[in-house]
Amino acid sequence: MRGLLSFYRGLCSPSNRQARRKAGIVGSRCGFCGTQSNSKPQPRFGLLFDIDGVLVRGRMPIPAAKKAFEKLVDSQGKFVVPVVFVTNAGNCLRQTKADQLSHILGVAITQDQVVVSHSPLRMFTKFHDKCVLVSGQGPVLEIAKNLGFNNVVSVDMLRESFPLMDMVDHNRRPKLPSNPVVNLPMVEAVILFGEPIRWETHLQLIIDILLTKGNLSNVHQSQQMPHLPLLACNMDLMWMAEAHSPRFGHGTFLVCLENIYKKITGKDLKYEALMGKPSELTYHFAEYLIRSQAMERQWKLPVTSLYAIGDNLMTDIYGANLYNRYLDERVARKNAKAVAKMVSATGSTTALPQVEESHNHWESELALPSATSCKSVLVCTGVYNPNEEVPPDASHCIKETVFHGHRDFRFDPALVEPDWIVHDVADAVERIFDLEKFVPQ
Repeated sequence: MRGLLSFYRGLCSPSNRQARRKAGIVGSRCGFCGTQSNSKPQPRFGLLFDIDGVLVRGRMPIPAAKKAFEKLVDSQGKFVVPVVFVTNAGNCLRQTKADQLSHILGVAITQDQVVVSHSPLRMFTKFHDKCVLVSGQGPVLEIAKNLGFNNVVSVDMLRESFPLMDMVDHNRRPKLPSNPVVNLPMVEAVILFGEPIRWETHLQLIIDILLTKGNLSNVHQSQQMPHLPLLACNMDLMWMAEAHSPRFGHGTFLVCLENIYKKITGKDLKYEALMGKPSELTYHFAEYLIRSQAMERQWKLPVTSLYAIGDNLMTDIYGANLYNRYLDERVARKNAKAVAKMVSATGSTTALPQVEESHNHWESELALPSATSCKSVLVCTGVYNPNEEVPPDASHCIKETVFHGHRDFRFDPALVEPDWIVHDVADAVERIFDLEKFVPQ
């Protein structure tokens, strides 16, 4: 990281910026990304934008965002390259987020250009007809139904039916003795959309549901395993709003839930699925939307390169690099199959690498990606702070000793190394256009 920071600081000097603009940056893997089609350049790359810390800080737009999008939209208001906004926010509908972005950026954005942390839940059809408990804030019942869930219970509904379960806030305790009002079906799975407002209530009732197999009329059975299926969206430990320092995110809530569960049962909390960045599932869904945009615009050439622009090493950069590793492995498997076919035809007995078929559920749902790479671009307008002192010994860098990612994601230093560090999103778009030799008309 020390080397990257030094490189970044050098690039940001006025003389180096001018030199870069004069010389142009070369280094794209594919020299045909600006291929002309009907006198207009046809992109072979797509852009994945984080939102908080990249385009906005809280509700305030970052000035560089509008400058960036002036390059991305033509005179008819159409995007000149496929663009998807990938956010770990999960307390609103995709259409609501699209409307917010349209207002902030002054560009028409549709819900099909937005991936929120819960978007991949559409693929978990085996839970759509089960009774699911949802946690978060905002219109969680509407969000769940919009995703395809037909039998949804909220934490507030649980609390109303079992008023004696929520006891931390003395002012919310029942004033008179009351009996449970059992009018809810038994919960069969739990979905965590995002950080709730009353953490103590949500933590208590979620733990109760897990330890009673979905029936709060029962007593805790802490040794009964496995617990109900648990699906969580948004693993961000922290995020950047208007405050000077990062704020708690849903990942912090998950840390609380995991540790309370383990303290009570002595066992690890298990997840059926984790969604939102840095999950590969989220990036595959975003790549599917990029492909869909290219098809809608009737761009004939496949989109082979993705660029993910974010401000958080542990989510945006880790996730993009993790997905890039997945794409690399797919290419390797494909090449191994080609070699095997050639060997079969020639009769060679040369040893071949083991080829394993992929059985990812999301691959079959969304079809295989056309992208062969996903490169990461880190901006300095959000969580990441380029002005922090760099340790003299890179082996003791804080990112190698304090991992802010989720418990179930193994820390690998290579996954939090961005391909490029730039000042802001406008510089990111300029850099990518230079790399791809793409000149919109």
